[in-house]
Amino acid sequence: MFSDYENDGKMWSGSDTRQRKKTIVFSEPFEAASSVHVLMSLMDLDKDTNMRSDVLAKNISTTGFELIFRTRGDTRVARVRLSWIAMGGLRDDEEWDVE
Repeated sequence: MFSDYENDGKMWSGSDTRQRKKTIVFSEPFEAASSVHVLMSLMDLDKDTNMRSDVLAKNISTTGFELIFRTRGDTRVARVRLSWIAMGGLRDDEEWDVE
């Protein structure tokens, strides 16, 4: 999702509440707003600060959602990678394409 330690970015050098947001667009729209599960697949932190983090999916629609990472206080985050999966019905049973 980001890599801030190389350029002294806000997540690495900032303090207080910080947030990164990425808009995700599904390759195919769902019949109704899907269920989205988000997990952290990589988190690289400064060992001398507290770990405070929150990941979530927001504004979920039939076509996508916002993927959000938040931190606060003295937490210094170098890099984060988030993974997600969306589950829901398709508009037509014939649209399934499993690869």
